[in-house]
Amino acid sequence: MTRSVVWFSEVGRDDLGLVGGKGANLGELTRANIPVPPGFVVTADTYFHFIRQNALEPIIKKELFNLDVHDSRALNDRAARIRERIIQAPMPAHIAAEIKEAYAKLGDGAVAVRSSATAEDLPEASFAGQQSTFLNVVGADNVVLAVQACWASLFEGRAIFYRVEAGYDHLKVGLAVPVQRMVQSEKSGVMFTVEPVHSDASKITIEAVYGLGEGIVSGEISPDLYMVDKESLQILEKTHVPQERMIAQSETSDGSHEGANEWMPVPADMVDRMKLSDDEIRELARIGRSVEEHYGHHQDIEWAYEGGKFYLTQARPVTTMRVQHDDEGEHETATILLSGQPASPGVGHGPVRIVYDPHDIDIVKQGDVLVAEMTTPDFVPAMKRASAIVTERGGRTCHAAIVSRELGIPCVVGVGQATKSLPVNNEVTVDGSKGHVYEGRAEARLAWAERQKQRYANAVQLKTTTKLYVNLAEPELAEKVAKRHVDGVGLLRAEFIVAQIGTHPRTFIDEGRGAEFTQKLAEGIGEFCKAFSPRPVVYRLTDFKTNEYANLRGGAKYEISEENPMIGYRGASRYIHEPDIFRLEVDAIKAVRKEYRNLYVMVPFVRTPAELKGVKQLLAEQGVVRGEDFKLWMMVEVPSNVIILDKFIDVGIDGVSIGSNDLTQLVLGCDRDSDKLAETFDERDEAVMAAIQTAVSVGRRRGITVGICGQAPSVYPEITEKLVEWGISSVSVSPDMIDHTREIIANAEAKLGRAPKG
Repeated sequence: MTRSVVWFSEVGRDDLGLVGGKGANLGELTRANIPVPPGFVVTADTYFHFIRQNALEPIIKKELFNLDVHDSRALNDRAARIRERIIQAPMPAHIAAEIKEAYAKLGDGAVAVRSSATAEDLPEASFAGQQSTFLNVVGADNVVLAVQACWASLFEGRAIFYRVEAGYDHLKVGLAVPVQRMVQSEKSGVMFTVEPVHSDASKITIEAVYGLGEGIVSGEISPDLYMVDKESLQILEKTHVPQERMIAQSETSDGSHEGANEWMPVPADMVDRMKLSDDEIRELARIGRSVEEHYGHHQDIEWAYEGGKFYLTQARPVTTMRVQHDDEGEHETATILLSGQPASPGVGHGPVRIVYDPHDIDIVKQGDVLVAEMTTPDFVPAMKRASAIVTERGGRTCHAAIVSRELGIPCVVGVGQATKSLPVNNEVTVDGSKGHVYEGRAEARLAWAERQKQRYANAVQLKTTTKLYVNLAEPELAEKVAKRHVDGVGLLRAEFIVAQIGTHPRTFIDEGRGAEFTQKLAEGIGEFCKAFSPRPVVYRLTDFKTNEYANLRGGAKYEISEENPMIGYRGASRYIHEPDIFRLEVDAIKAVRKEYRNLYVMVPFVRTPAELKGVKQLLAEQGVVRGEDFKLWMMVEVPSNVIILDKFIDVGIDGVSIGSNDLTQLVLGCDRDSDKLAETFDERDEAVMAAIQTAVSVGRRRGITVGICGQAPSVYPEITEKLVEWGISSVSVSPDMIDHTREIIANAEAKLGRAPKG
């Protein structure tokens, strides 16, 4: 009979199949005499023995047979039944005895019981976050129960969903369980043996907080930051952040530290004190350097400090390095004429052409700089010819910003007095990355932009577990963008296609030409589906606001005047109140799907579950229903979508996509196109980030796809990193950000220890 338990000192990096990635790593560190809290691993072989002994394999197969993992109710029901059978199955006596004996040798104190999944062809890290961890487990019987609960967590709904999506056999993925003495951290944090922003291998960076490491991982606490020279261990930089609360283990009624982990105040005399002394910084850096030397790779390390001693609780290789940035043209000598908000990255130059009216767009020739008060869809032909775009009004989600990013043209918005101050016909340089308009040719910035193009052109095509989609609206761009390294279209906007049609759909109906509108809309949608096939194209149903519809031919006759069109008659409510117009759009969808089955549908601006149910009913009446090859998504952009997301999911959808633009303005009560509120409109605001995290968490718990298609990931790389950390399924960005975002995702996944298959 093989042993059920092995000690950390008995395993190493070559034992992935036996103890999983986490167990193998802890063993490797222990054998290298790196300070690791002691522990043992209940092997993956033991898990497989338990499944066979209790004849659970046919039960699991039966429950998972013909399961549609996109049917969240069925997924969670069957997952719960499998977990219940695993929990109720008797633990073989010899296994329980070995676990209890090993626990006794650890000292009978509090332990952490963690999951360490494995597969024959895959390190455990790809399954990070899918299974359970139990902290502060005390007592031999409780440890045995926790091990069994870890095994059961292999069949959480989210884990089943992940394996199906990734193509793994449920019964070939095993689960090892490391059991490790709990470290009640007085201080903890993260250490990189390479400076991660600029990939400077000569430096070690350390982040530190009081209490347990969950404070940093959750993003709730801003840590101290220390920079150390790797060779000399000289401290190069120290940044202190006061800390008023921490996560620590609470005391029970008898005064022992055996309670749960919870937030508690940092003692007053420690709030403003540096977390680590200089000696401690150097000692920790020395440990990090030795781990890197042992593995031969840069390392991402989690550490804890207890009782005067440092411990490492995890170490992962930093497998994806960012390309070292150069000076970014900081030594530019050209004069800055005007500044505004960076809206579309890149640098362009050419003669200034000021367009006051869209009827005058012909004055813009190839390579000119288009300057306008604001752009509309009528400006698009000129925008395609421009080398750069400058507008006086608008934020980074206005028409000019969105179209510029799709076209890959540098753009600066919110440049007050641009039409009055910029000299017509004179050459200027527009820096869409920094928000500046320079006089003449800004040689340093232009040279930097060219180096950036080469950087991405020469970059290795990175693979990521998180899907990377693109936001599109212009059919003419479909074929060009489809050639890029992108997984599909995460947001196909209908509004630009309708704007090009140019006539209000009600006018088509009144003139008896409804089929003509349907045909033109289908032609536009079909171009995207053809170009991207078989990759998915997620089409957002029309979301014109009343003032935008009024601009179409005949629109003024039908549209009411609203004080606040942004929160007025739009989205799902329109389809329910005007089913005849909606039918034209659904007919277009059906026509496209006869030829291209990669077309999915997303419902925007849904205020209530009843509205979503009504839209589903209208679709069903015309034969458009969810199935194996047709998915229905909902935009999450109204706060109600976040607050009662479970109830929207109960209506029956396959996924949600977070529209960060509208969600931000509605959470903050802030008009996203207001120049006066430009600084307030910020997707990084803690309330907005909390809403996004909630949506991702609920979606993952319910087993549905969760994406984001607003501008936030295109503008703020740090948001993309957080989304990956939270477990988002996909990120959809403007075309100009495809390569950069793929790199950000790859870096974030490497930091989290997630490796894509293949």
